[in-house]
Amino acid sequence: MVVTTRVRLDRIASSTRNAALSTEVILGDDIVAEEGYVLAVRLLTDKNTYNEVEDLSGRMVALRAGDVLAGTLGVRRALRGYAGEVPKTIAVGDLINVLNLGGILGKCTSQNPDIGPPFDAEVLGAVLTFPELGDRVGRPAHIRDRAVPPADVLQCDIPVIYVAGTCMNAGKTVAATELVRGLARAGFRVGAVKLTGVSLMRDALSMQDAGAVSALTFNDAGAASTHAGMTVPVARGLFNRMVDPRGARPDVIVAELGDGILGEYGVQDILRASDLMSLGAAYVMAAPDPVACWGAQQLMRDTFRLPITAITGPATDNEVGRTYITKELGLPAHNARRDATGLVDGVLAAIAAWRTARGVAA
Repeated sequence: MVVTTRVRLDRIASSTRNAALSTEVILGDDIVAEEGYVLAVRLLTDKNTYNEVEDLSGRMVALRAGDVLAGTLGVRRALRGYAGEVPKTIAVGDLINVLNLGGILGKCTSQNPDIGPPFDAEVLGAVLTFPELGDRVGRPAHIRDRAVPPADVLQCDIPVIYVAGTCMNAGKTVAATELVRGLARAGFRVGAVKLTGVSLMRDALSMQDAGAVSALTFNDAGAASTHAGMTVPVARGLFNRMVDPRGARPDVIVAELGDGILGEYGVQDILRASDLMSLGAAYVMAAPDPVACWGAQQLMRDTFRLPITAITGPATDNEVGRTYITKELGLPAHNARRDATGLVDGVLAAIAAWRTARGVAA
C-alpha cells in the first residue's frame, strides 16, 4: 500500500517544468530510482556558494536549510562542478544531494573545491501526478510528461549554426547569444536550441532575450541531463519541433552543444550524426587557450570530419591568442564579446554558402 502525504513546496526547480507542479503536491513513498522522476526533498544544510536554484520562471532563488524543494533525479558529470549519479534504490528518509542549479538530484560522487560540497537533503517522497480526472491513486511524476518526443527521422530542413566548445565555461553561451542577436538584427527569424548538458533554462532564456523566436532545450524533450546513446534522437525531435508548422518556424537555428567535444554528455554522437551535420551551415568553436584551439582543430578535422568556421572564447581575448589562431591554425578568430560583428559576418557568409550549395533561395 502506497502511503501519501500532502506538502507545500518552498521551491520548484526549473528541471521539473514538464511535470507542471503546483505549490501544493501529494507525495508517495514508492520511489522509482531512475533519471527524470520528480522528488520532494528537505534541505538539511546551508551553503555560502552555489546556493541557489533556478525556478520555473528562470529566476535564481536562494536555498536555505529547511526549504522543501521539488527536483529531478539525474546524472551530472561536470569537470568544474559536481559529479553524481542516481542511487540504485531510494527510500523516504534517505540522504540525497542537489547536483546543479536546475535542481538535479542524485548522490554526489565528486566535487570541485571552488564550489564546496553540495546541499544535503532528506528525501520526503515521490511527487505524484493525477492525469486522469478523478484519479485518487496517482503515479510518480516524470519530466517526460508533456515532452517533445525524440525522433528517428529528421524533418528539419533549415540551416543550423552549431556552437561547441572544448569544455564547460569556454564561452559557448556568450557566442550563441551574440549570434542570435546578430542574426535577428540581420533580418533572420532565429530559433535557439541547447542540445546537451545538465538541465538549466538560463542559456535558452538568454538566447530568447537576444531575439530568438523560440528556444528549446533537451529538458523540453524529457531529459534531466544528456549522455551517449540518447542525444541524436533528442536533437532530431527538437529540430523537428522547431519547424512544426503550428509554431514560429525560424529561418535559421543556433544550436549550443553544452559541455565539451570530449565530455560525457553525448556531444560526440551529435557530431557524428550525418543527418544532423547535413544541416550544419557553420561550426563555431569556443576555447579557453591555444592548446585547446589546437586540439579542437585536430578533433574536428580528423575525428568528426567537420570544418571550424570560427574560434571564439577566452582564447580570443587579446591579440596573442588571435594571432596564434589565425597565423598558426589558419582559422578566423572572433571574440564574441568584443567582435560580435566579425563573428556574425563570418556566419552570415557560411549561411549564404550553405544555401547556394543546396540551391535554396535567400
